[in-house]
Amino acid sequence: MIDASMARDHAARSAMPGGTIIARMNSMKRVSLGAGAVLAASLAGCSSFGVDSLNPWSDPVERSRVVPADATVYVCDSDRRLVVRYLSNPGAAMIVFMEREFRLDPAPSTAGARYTNGVTTLQSTGDMVSLDEAGTTTYSNCRKAAN
Repeated sequence: MIDASMARDHAARSAMPGGTIIARMNSMKRVSLGAGAVLAASLAGCSSFGVDSLNPWSDPVERSRVVPADATVYVCDSDRRLVVRYLSNPGAAMIVFMEREFRLDPAPSTAGARYTNGVTTLQSTGDMVSLDEAGTTTYSNCRKAAN
């Protein structure tokens, strides 16, 4: 919307060389400031919004993940927790990490149960569970956590 002062500015600048360009740039500044004010006002009501949430290089925000109701929680060496969902059909296991979940299919085992996807293997023998990733044991001596 053009008000009287903008019209006067436009008329005065258009008489100078390059004046029309300057008048248009000033109009764009006013529009940009207005859009910025509207954006700031609309985001002010968002309690979870913060400038840091827009910065991809800021420290990650620690978010707790809810353990699925049908999951089994194991406590392993160094007080590490391993969360596993055992699927009844087709008998697979889902490993639930904070940042991701992935499926392991049943595999032949000489003792206990074994689940794998070719890279990661979950081995269960009695009440003990271990998880190997790419040939390295990442979770060992895991026992079912007390409820």
